[in-house]
Amino acid sequence: MQYRKFGKTGIAVSALGFGCMRFPVIDGDNSKINEDEAIKMVRYAIDNGVNYIDTAYPYHGKNSELVVGRALRDGYREKVYLATKSPVWLVKTYDDFNQYLNEQLEKLQTDHIDFYLLHALDKERWGKLKELNFEKFLDEAIKDGRIRYAGFSFHDELPIFKEIVDAYDWTFCQIQYNFMDQNYQAGKEGLKYAADKGLAVVIMEPLRGGKLVVNPPDVIKKLWNSADVKRTPAQWALKWLWNQPEISVVLSGMSTMEQVIENVNTASAEDSVPNAFTEKELALVEQVREKYLSLTKVNCTGCAYCMPCPFGVDIPRNFTLYNNAYMYNDFEGSISRYSALEEKASKCKECGKCETVCPQSLAIRAYLKDVHAALAR
Repeated sequence: MQYRKFGKTGIAVSALGFGCMRFPVIDGDNSKINEDEAIKMVRYAIDNGVNYIDTAYPYHGKNSELVVGRALRDGYREKVYLATKSPVWLVKTYDDFNQYLNEQLEKLQTDHIDFYLLHALDKERWGKLKELNFEKFLDEAIKDGRIRYAGFSFHDELPIFKEIVDAYDWTFCQIQYNFMDQNYQAGKEGLKYAADKGLAVVIMEPLRGGKLVVNPPDVIKKLWNSADVKRTPAQWALKWLWNQPEISVVLSGMSTMEQVIENVNTASAEDSVPNAFTEKELALVEQVREKYLSLTKVNCTGCAYCMPCPFGVDIPRNFTLYNNAYMYNDFEGSISRYSALEEKASKCKECGKCETVCPQSLAIRAYLKDVHAALAR
């Protein structure tokens, strides 16, 4: 297993972290974890060098922390750094911070959390946390030993990310980042900004929820297969991340033992280290990225100038689902998400207001018809 420095802590963490939000489940019910198999997977990873385990309060219908706690019995807790996250959207008063932390400690069967994150921060949640004096809570929890290091995970735009980074003496942060999402949310600029400030950076969604590895389009397969060194799409995506010295650990939400074994082997390879890629390999990843982008059906930048729609259509969301279906050959996933979406394209009454403000001059009304035709079932 390759290990990397965790920011300014001096701690060495495994290049691969085990993300515990995609455990195998029973009968397709996300809240019913196949506990025996999940524990085998976690312990296999630890036995083979993984020392960073990441979970959160809401994962698997609030059951992930319970299973992780049981997986870390029998001496496994002492072998790892344990990360979990405060459900800040549930925190209404200062005392709630402590209530949830104490509940999590009990569920995880431990007296301390090594890496504790404020979960999924955005502009709205950030404002509320400042009002609730989150700094005092974190300082006190570190002082009394319930947590060792404080961080945050993030889902918003770059300016808010920088504001949060600068607002507290964080040890680390967690961002969504992969070769397709280089300019999404915090993005590459945020990665470098946090690292330059001494923060360890943990990566989530390295495979874009599996979209980069499950049944890629033939044109993408052809590009990967043209490489001198043969790798699976997952190996390319993970090694591209590990090639970057600013990254401390890459989380993978693994659902099968086969995925665990492959990812552990990949993270243990000699070329899964910073600056290992050749210029030719970096150029190939960029080619793949550009080819994915060329499969986009609607050139929507997600600026949301078209919002709010008078008739309740979430225009950017509809276009994202439509694009994902074609870019990542993920029609089943997009159809399922469209079915669950309340703000469907079919609500469009063709008033045209959106088109008058679209910076890309998109024919939004026509595209919304295409979305519904492709995804409605």
